[in-house]
Amino acid sequence: MKVTVERGALLRSLGHVHRVVERRNTIPILANVLIKAEKSKLTFKATDLDVEVTETIAAEVGPGGATTVPAHMFYEIVRKLPEGAQIVLEASGDRAVLTIRAGRSRFTLQTLPESDFPDLAAGDMTHKFKVTAADLKRLIDKTQFAISTEETRYYLNGIYLHTAGTAKEPTLRGVATDGHRLAQFELPLPAGASGMPGIIVPRKTVAEVQRLIEDNEAEVNIELSQGKIRFRLGDTVLTSKLIDGTFPDYVRVIPLGNDKELTVDKKEFEQAVDRVSTVSSERGRAVKLSLSNGKLMLSVTNPDSGSATEEIEVEYDSDPIDIGFNSRYLLDIAAQLDGEAAVLRLADPGSPTLIQDKEATKGALYVLMPMRV
Repeated sequence: MKVTVERGALLRSLGHVHRVVERRNTIPILANVLIKAEKSKLTFKATDLDVEVTETIAAEVGPGGATTVPAHMFYEIVRKLPEGAQIVLEASGDRAVLTIRAGRSRFTLQTLPESDFPDLAAGDMTHKFKVTAADLKRLIDKTQFAISTEETRYYLNGIYLHTAGTAKEPTLRGVATDGHRLAQFELPLPAGASGMPGIIVPRKTVAEVQRLIEDNEAEVNIELSQGKIRFRLGDTVLTSKLIDGTFPDYVRVIPLGNDKELTVDKKEFEQAVDRVSTVSSERGRAVKLSLSNGKLMLSVTNPDSGSATEEIEVEYDSDPIDIGFNSRYLLDIAAQLDGEAAVLRLADPGSPTLIQDKEATKGALYVLMPMRV
């Protein structure tokens, strides 16, 4: 095998593929990236047995061939080579090494045979549809922060993607929750998605897809079945297993009858929460919201270090109420709101609160459980 390829194209492609490879591997072949050269094309493939990424780039191919080399080391070598360099990759069948040459630099890497490299057989995909990269990125951005990291509740370790809405206005909805907060975002249902099964896309897959989106104008082709999902972005294909579990009935958590409505300037509220939470303890992080006519008092008391209060003007004309929240969760949600004003719909100090942009047409909705303060 002999391939000549420009450093920029090689680095970009390896950047997309090598991230899937775990740093620590008990199976040696999983630390490697598969390199395949044929007909002026160079294809890379990497997997951790749950997620697989392949990408194809144009290259000058002498004799074709395939081999596998350590992914992270290969990426680092290419990264450190000078910009604009022409890189020559050479492997001969009898020696288990790949030679990398560029200018006066020369590296040889140990290889493992291509035949050992696992294939994440996708099987038949039952549903296929397209979304714009911008829409998919928004859906991920608005919900990803609420994905649970608790391994025992593995069915919460991803975004639940399913059809929702009404017969007149069907939607594709993404939901994530960690039991303390819930994030929901929806898009108009793409053609071909109706009747799709509700699926849970794992946290790692979500993060990789988000990183692969570089052009918001591009189209993403999505194919899925009960057990797998595939995202196709240009020359890059990411295939992933889905979480095999049942997502909880989250609709029951979304409050409908919260009658106390608080409207705040999002930026002012965010900055005030951030300031008073400076004195909160790492463990507690609780901030108390005391509401009365037109005023919101934010306060934090930390027995070990001190206290803080700040008052801001708000739109509120219901009964006075004191309610506590985790300040970090409040800030996470505020960061996702696009408008200038945020609306918090409250019921009582023990019930979940609904948070949205004042212009509720933005498609995002958040639920936050209160804390005792």
